[in-house]
Amino acid sequence: MLVRHRVALASAAVLGAVVLSVPPVAAHSAGPALSPVAASAVAPVPLVEPGAPAFCGYYDGGTTTRRGQSGAPVREVQCLINHWSGGQPLAVDGIFGARTESWVVHFQDVKGLRVDGIVGPQTWAALRAL
Repeated sequence: MLVRHRVALASAAVLGAVVLSVPPVAAHSAGPALSPVAASAVAPVPLVEPGAPAFCGYYDGGTTTRRGQSGAPVREVQCLINHWSGGQPLAVDGIFGARTESWVVHFQDVKGLRVDGIVGPQTWAALRAL
């Protein structure tokens, strides 16, 4: 009885994996084409208007921010770097430590800015232009 139960569970798991591995487009490709209205309903919506400066909502100024500082400007830097990097590599804790400084240095290097780990006017402008 126990063996039969385990076989049934294993079969269900394999079937579930197969069903989940089929991309949604392939699963629905045999159906009718989406109307333009339906197609626009599934299009991704940008988080920020193109060309508009990016803000996370912690701070909207441009005070020079560096390692050892804390507070809203640091949270804003951390949040903007997370949006730029496409993930959540930094904890938005408001503490400008070694990890935040490392990400600022990387950001400055990639953007062709002066690499000093300090978020000054040029770095703020580049972060806001994401």
